[in-house]
Amino acid sequence: MATGQLSALFTDFYSLTMAQGYWKQSHSHKAVNSRRAVFEMFFRRQPFGGGYAVFAGLGTLLDRLTDFCFAADDIAFLHSLGIFEDGFLDYLKTFRFSGSLWAIDEGTTVFPREPLIRIEGNLIECQIVEGMLLNIINFQSLIATKTRRVWLASGKGSVMEFGMRRAQGLDGAMSASRAAYIGGASGTSNTLAGKIFGIPVLGTMAHSWVMSFSDEGEAFTAYADLYPDRTIFLIDTYDTLKSGIGNAIKVGKKLKERGMNFGVRLDSGDIQYLSTEVRKLLDNAGLANAMITVSNELNESIIETLVNSGAPVNSWGVGTHMVTGGEDSAFTGVYKMAACEDADGRMIPVMKFSDNPEKTTNPGIKQVWRLKDSNGAALADVQALDSLTPDGRETETFVPGSRYRFWHPSADYRHFFHTIEAPPQPLLQQRLADGKPCMPQPSLSEIRTCSVSDFDTFDSTYKRLLNPHIYKVSVTEKLRDLKLGLIKNNLGDL
Repeated sequence: MATGQLSALFTDFYSLTMAQGYWKQSHSHKAVNSRRAVFEMFFRRQPFGGGYAVFAGLGTLLDRLTDFCFAADDIAFLHSLGIFEDGFLDYLKTFRFSGSLWAIDEGTTVFPREPLIRIEGNLIECQIVEGMLLNIINFQSLIATKTRRVWLASGKGSVMEFGMRRAQGLDGAMSASRAAYIGGASGTSNTLAGKIFGIPVLGTMAHSWVMSFSDEGEAFTAYADLYPDRTIFLIDTYDTLKSGIGNAIKVGKKLKERGMNFGVRLDSGDIQYLSTEVRKLLDNAGLANAMITVSNELNESIIETLVNSGAPVNSWGVGTHMVTGGEDSAFTGVYKMAACEDADGRMIPVMKFSDNPEKTTNPGIKQVWRLKDSNGAALADVQALDSLTPDGRETETFVPGSRYRFWHPSADYRHFFHTIEAPPQPLLQQRLADGKPCMPQPSLSEIRTCSVSDFDTFDSTYKRLLNPHIYKVSVTEKLRDLKLGLIKNNLGDL
């Protein structure tokens, strides 16, 4: 669900200058918008040095695309620049995205160099939506992936997203809350995200609550009276072991007499030592059901270390490192043309050439197939041609029981043979046709549930924080031959 209409000016300026060029070319041939193209969004490397990523932001993108338009003041601004012709600006006044969008299910575990989104439309609309698409998908996929790493490090425990105050601006905070929930967070401190997205809202007290009372015990008592069935005491305002936990136990015993449970939160100090000592004191006081929550600049490495050391922590509050991406500030998603209509109306595969093989793209309209074994475990993703023809689509298919050779996407010598055990899963599904939704959007809760289920189909070796196993992303022989042919035709004489 979108939080407000977004101006179509939310695009890179070169998209508009190119769009005017496409408009002039089409206008001169009396056929505005007739030339079609296909663009794909993919990413180049896994963030955080990990072995997987979580695809997020699709729901936001679909909402934005259906509302994407130029308002009167947008047109006025473009006119003031003195660059755009009146005829092109008149065209933009009625601009709406009218193309098709294919995408992998949001929340799916994804890998570098495979198309996550495919846009089919006229050149102008394909170009104008680039900046918005990358902005939404790159940020939310980064945060969903980071959260998945945190959640996995916690032993798939209870992780609360506490990052609103450290997020990059208002939209950054909202997008981060949404993506973190997909990635595995149990809830958020962002109240507006709770309203808009239906995410459970969570929160306890700040140190200021404790400091506003003359006595720490008085502060805890007052809070327990207000919220007896959801009390968590922040016990490190003055001294965790000499003051905070003692006062929490006194008030906690009264809550227990009323049939209520409670918890305590640590927000500073040596978490392993303090949580261990606090657990002992709670247990010795007959409060074995009391929960321990911790926060304070946590990330997946710290959490994994605490879990492996046996720290008795029941839930984790993670803020800065979750909603900003921590040590990796951006998801490496890019948006490249894969096919373009020629003067004769044929859809021609195209590719970007580069001295850096990792920046050379794979040509043509493609489908991504996920190969699994007979037990449902994911083995590899394979890109295959999915061509537009006058009669419809021609899609490469795979026959169970047959043996195939699949190649590394860089078109080099690396390959492997695989016998199809289970019917491969086509990952790209059509979401928009003629600019309108062609399938219902799942709820955020449904996305989160499916995301976790999909993640469980991958072996644990791909999920290690340190030196994860590399998941195979390959291309079919037919796609490899197409790529090598284009390379030979374009570079053979250089």
